Amino acid sequence: MSQFRFSRRPDIGGRVRVSFEFFPPKTDEMEERLWQTVTRLAPLGPKFVSVTYGAGGSTRERTARTVKRILTEASIPAAAHLTCVGATRDEVDAVIRQYQGIGIGRFVALRGDPATGVGSVYRPHPGGYQNGADLVAGLKSIADFDISVAAYPEKHPQSPDFATDIEMLKRKVDNGATRAITQFFFDNDLYERYVERVRRAGIYIPIVPGIQPVHSFRQVANFSAKAGTHVPAWLAERFEGLDNDPQTHALVASAVAAEQVMDLMERGVEEFHFYTMNRADLAFAICHMIGLRAHEAPQTIEIPGSAAA
Repeated sequence: MSQFRFSRRPDIGGRVRVSFEFFPPKTDEMEERLWQTVTRLAPLGPKFVSVTYGAGGSTRERTARTVKRILTEASIPAAAHLTCVGATRDEVDAVIRQYQGIGIGRFVALRGDPATGVGSVYRPHPGGYQNGADLVAGLKSIADFDISVAAYPEKHPQSPDFATDIEMLKRKVDNGATRAITQFFFDNDLYERYVERVRRAGIYIPIVPGIQPVHSFRQVANFSAKAGTHVPAWLAERFEGLDNDPQTHALVASAVAAEQVMDLMERGVEEFHFYTMNRADLAFAICHMIGLRAHEAPQTIEIPGSAAA
């Protein structure tokens, strides 16, 4: 597929659901920007928001503080990311119970990347959870949490093949995962084929597409190379010559992401997860373009039965 295909903006009829991902701020200035982003996006009524967990658990305390603030001050359902890299089971369980103690009942359970970053060789801790499926089981052994997990339309870069990758997803589901959020992608045909593969494997939880608004094409292209995400030639052409033109770059980025989402909606998808990079502008614009309107107070839209569910 060269570009997205759609004939008109689909009539969402109140069905579309969105969620947003943030990362924990490192400074007071970054925290202020994050809170401006949360305040801007909250009236769109996200189903939930999530806060990431740094490589090797490096942002554990900041993740907890950020999720607690979102829960208490913004009154939005919030999930904490959790990984099992470089820690024993007892250490990870202590983190889970710490989160549980401040009211966190949603998690995004991930194997995680080593502290050396994406692309590094993963080695399980000898006394720790071995992978994402093992971590889901550990969470469920403590409480009946709502657990999201990762899915990979182009397969995980360290998986030898799709069969192995999907078998791991099935183990996560069998252990208690309630939804999967995909790695970002730019070819909707790949997502559609992946969902078909997953369904044939007997996996029926929602497979929520992860949407990456392109705040910086150069950064996204670099990360895509490490994550094994294909960047189509037509997408590169859209951003060609815009490195020093942030206004046009933002306009193109919002149009591209809105086109992608509308194409997925025409294919029957009704739920989307946006990787915001702690910035509200593109995510808000995209939601507006697909017909999702802000309300005075956050509203959670719970409509089951999407085509990708």
